Amino acid sequence: MRIVIVKKILFTIICITIIGLAIYMIVYMIDKSSQAGEFNALRAYGDIAYQVDLGPRTMGSTAHAQVADWITNELEAQHWKVDVQETIISGVEIKNIIAKRGEGAPWVIIGSHYDSRYIADEDPFPANRTLPVMGANDGASTVAILLELGRVLPKNMNKQVWLVFFDNEDNGNASGSGWSIGSRYFVSQLQQKPDSVVILDMLGDRDLNIYMEGNSNRSLNNQIWEVANELGYYQFIPKYKYYIIDDHTPFVEAGIKAADVIDIGYPYWHTTNDTLDKISPDSLQAVGDTILKWLVEFPISSRP
Repeated sequence: MRIVIVKKILFTIICITIIGLAIYMIVYMIDKSSQAGEFNALRAYGDIAYQVDLGPRTMGSTAHAQVADWITNELEAQHWKVDVQETIISGVEIKNIIAKRGEGAPWVIIGSHYDSRYIADEDPFPANRTLPVMGANDGASTVAILLELGRVLPKNMNKQVWLVFFDNEDNGNASGSGWSIGSRYFVSQLQQKPDSVVILDMLGDRDLNIYMEGNSNRSLNNQIWEVANELGYYQFIPKYKYYIIDDHTPFVEAGIKAADVIDIGYPYWHTTNDTLDKISPDSLQAVGDTILKWLVEFPISSRP
């Protein structure tokens, strides 16, 4: 009789242990899915190399179509809901790629343009000024940062996040059109206003110096630069130096809180020398870590 009782007790203990382990594993997996992964700058660098290998991603080119398909496939592989927003403006086909995760509020958009400029009009050699720009930094670097964010952001966050790849940003003053055509169309189609928008542009430079942009929302600037300071990234310089028209401009004009994180002092801007050898994984790491931490913590109520 005593043996039977002992067996029953042991069986009960084993069952409780198994149930406890199962509950622990479930909680662990849920907790793990809500934690951000580590931003991998070398993987992002590889994404830049892939884009550069395709060639200049100018409007209407084969490389442009290929990179749009690649971005879409990469995001879908990470289980983002991807919409392609298409229209024709001034005879030019526009494709904005919108990756969505989560719902409700707060709603945050991180954006970058993915096209590259079709004339190197700032090139020091006049003979090169009709050639296309490779756009390793101006376009490819921040596409790569967004894609890596798409891989490492938690699957479950208490917010709505959109990663938006804007088309036709980089043809202003060259094609007879203005700047930021894709983002202007995107903003015109919004039914509601996001809580915050952060645009990333030209952030892979080996000599990265990111000043605060003057047309950006100052609260957003303060938050992002404070996060960078906490992480020890000196590349974020908490001073205002430039006023820029970029993909954040249509959002600002629509009364939406937006910031442009950009190193406009890049010496190879709109030249044929905007090539892969100018890119630094260290710069990608600084930006990726900063935006990832800011985005996971958003809203940051303790900061001004």
